[in-house]
Amino acid sequence: MIFTKEEYSSRLEKVKNKMSEKDLDILVISDPSNMNYLTGYDGWSFYVPQGVIVALDKDEPIWFGRKQDSNGARITTFLKEENILGYPESLIQSPPSHPYDYVANYILNNKWEKKNIGVEMDSYYYSAECHSRLVDQCPNANFHDANLLVNWVRLIKSEDEIKYMKDASVLVQLGMQKAYDTIKPGIRQNEVAGNIQHSLLSGNDEMGGEYSGLTIILASGISASASHLTPTDKKFINNEGTIIELGGVKNRYHCPMSRTVYLGKPDIKTDETMKITNEAFENALRFVKPGKTANDVAVGFWNILSKYNLEKDSRLGYSIGVGYPPDWGEHTMSIRKNDMTVLQPNLTFHMIAGMWMDTWGIEVSESIRVTEKGYELFCNFSRDLHIIS
Repeated sequence: MIFTKEEYSSRLEKVKNKMSEKDLDILVISDPSNMNYLTGYDGWSFYVPQGVIVALDKDEPIWFGRKQDSNGARITTFLKEENILGYPESLIQSPPSHPYDYVANYILNNKWEKKNIGVEMDSYYYSAECHSRLVDQCPNANFHDANLLVNWVRLIKSEDEIKYMKDASVLVQLGMQKAYDTIKPGIRQNEVAGNIQHSLLSGNDEMGGEYSGLTIILASGISASASHLTPTDKKFINNEGTIIELGGVKNRYHCPMSRTVYLGKPDIKTDETMKITNEAFENALRFVKPGKTANDVAVGFWNILSKYNLEKDSRLGYSIGVGYPPDWGEHTMSIRKNDMTVLQPNLTFHMIAGMWMDTWGIEVSESIRVTEKGYELFCNFSRDLHIIS
């Protein structure tokens, strides 16, 4: 376990309180980030059905997953043996059988068949087939969409969570510095990406890192006009900009950061757009303090863009914390106009000013913690356009 039993108990109590507010007796969690948050479970097993069941009438969550992964639950969680359920191998990718037959049977055996049961309907990991199995085999249960219930509980971080994000910030800065040090004309993008990945994982003398919920984003020239392209065999050439987005990860807690590199002398539009974007970024930061809203931060950013007649269609950011592929966002608060989420101390988010134009792009971002009086940047790394002559 990477947190105390008391912290896990506090998280469980908060989730149960939210369940009671929504009149839910049972909650079936499939998002591995939420599984980790409530139990500590950590394994690359989310490619098969797995989950955690929270019942108001049980003291501990119940982990279920493939039997061969159950030792992972014993190693990484605090759960008692009776609350670790491994379904048989015969259910793995073996139609017409399915792992959620096992879950449905567990619900019936516990006499929950008439209960109000919440499920994460919009989770990447809860398929239509999973839901169909539960509905068909538990026809008297009342199923409700409880998507993001746990995610919203995760919004405000504990001091230990903040510590892991600060550790991750050290790692992401190592990765970005490696990018700056190795990008040169004639070098392949994927060679630089390999160097970056080595830094992100090997870390420093004190610690190493982990795989990220989002892979390395690195794109040059016209490819930088797209927000999520990944490294290829393409070689770096002069007079092109490159956007880089990385995530440092410690104990599954993420610290993302984005920067832009330019080989040669930047053209006027790239140089000016970067300066305007940084001005807008700084203005947005003025509104990051308790009591302000996500909308306030967004308006601060777009007010500067409007002054220069620049447009940006995408949101400015989103909450972050614990994460698993294919994403590191929490899917709750977004930094965008009309999101009235109130900022509170230890709310953490990734503010990403991506300016993706028709044939080029720039990107700069920070991971940010709301403090008692304002904000704290997790990283200390210049946001200026990094020019390699």
